Amino acid sequence: MASKIIIAEDDQFVAKAMTTKLIKEGYEVKTVPDGVQLMEILKSYIPDLIILDLLMPKKDGFEVLNEVKQDQKLKKIPILIASNLGQVNDIQQVLKLGATDYIIKSEFTLEGLVQKIKNILK
Repeated sequence: MASKIIIAEDDQFVAKAMTTKLIKEGYEVKTVPDGVQLMEILKSYIPDLIILDLLMPKKDGFEVLNEVKQDQKLKKIPILIASNLGQVNDIQQVLKLGATDYIIKSEFTLEGLVQKIKNILK
């Protein structure tokens, strides 16, 4: 059975590139443009992994990460942060909040993303 991934990303180009690559790799993918919609979809759909952007409209990734990790039903879902915030303190903060791993969008390839996901879901 295909692993289910939700991508929370407000940049449509990035979201589409990730989605296309992950579907080709055999994953089931849903995409949401902001944190509010992500929290909404999580009420009825539990993914195997969330790819989360930090800078999104309505509710940012820091808030979402915090909410997911406080929720008994959701807190075990691995969260891969995909952001252009590359400062060490941002990375440390999200890892402290419970993120599984972190990629800097401007520095990663789609192949690298797939490899990270495979490692997380093993």
